[in-house]
Amino acid sequence: MAKTKKTKILVTGGVGLIGHNVIKELQKSRKNDVQAIDAFTTYGTVDKAELEYLYNQRLKQIDQETQIFKEDICIPEIDEIFKTFQPDVVIHLASFPREAAVKANPIEAARTMCVGTANLLDCCTRHKTPKFVYISSSMVYGDFAEASEDDKLNASGQYSIWKIAGEELVKEYNRTTGQDYIILRPTAVYGPLDVGDRVIGTFFKRAMADDTLYVNGKDETLDFTYVKDTATGIALASVAKNVTGTYNISRGKKEKIIDVANIIVKLVGKGTVKVRAKKTSMPSRGTLDCTSAMMAFKFNPKIDIEEGLKNYYDWVKDSVYWTKETV
Repeated sequence: MAKTKKTKILVTGGVGLIGHNVIKELQKSRKNDVQAIDAFTTYGTVDKAELEYLYNQRLKQIDQETQIFKEDICIPEIDEIFKTFQPDVVIHLASFPREAAVKANPIEAARTMCVGTANLLDCCTRHKTPKFVYISSSMVYGDFAEASEDDKLNASGQYSIWKIAGEELVKEYNRTTGQDYIILRPTAVYGPLDVGDRVIGTFFKRAMADDTLYVNGKDETLDFTYVKDTATGIALASVAKNVTGTYNISRGKKEKIIDVANIIVKLVGKGTVKVRAKKTSMPSRGTLDCTSAMMAFKFNPKIDIEEGLKNYYDWVKDSVYWTKETV
């Protein structure tokens, strides 16, 4: 009896928060053969020792059958990986993670998010890779109370500019070469093995130190999405048949940031919450409409904010890097 041909999937940014969870989801099926690329970048905004610790912990969760290449996606040598592996799908997660990291390293961020994306698309064209999955961001919408995929894009910083540029580059390759693609826009992803300087990580650090949790604007919201739900959505989209286009993937329910801070204080049992003026440089973000993803590839987020925060706390309270000194 002939063996069933496996779907070969190449994940860039495979040791990131989302990336290693995507690999774990893909590895649940014996139909998938997964390899990954990661530059193990420090970005300059997070403590190097903390990132090395997180990278090592994430690697322990990835099946050893998955080969991980420590490479820069911008270099021509990436072509050798395509030549040898011949992927059926590329999931492109490699990116600078947020606006602060981009501002700290603007040239390197532009190189990674633009040149790197172009290099991967060029490799896909040369090796006839059937599908390219580009991971964008809800930041492309700018300010929004609710956003659907057809809404006008509104860059609000360098990070969103490069994400929009990446989307346009993907669509241009589709127009000129026929490269099949899916663009996914996640938002406010959180969960275990994340760096400690995002909003939820910062809140947990301060609560555990019995310090003040500062909320920038009493009415500010985010559609917080647990990383396993995000990863499951990406995995489903990557292997879905006859699916193309752009899709939001999130919990689909905005939460007031002040409410999240209060849940964390209750979980930890200490800390206080204080509201201060909103930082005008950051867009106000609400709920993503994920109806299209639910219909196209059966995206179904399951973890609500209370369960997600408890899972996060179960991990974070034992982490060696979560001290007041790192806040």
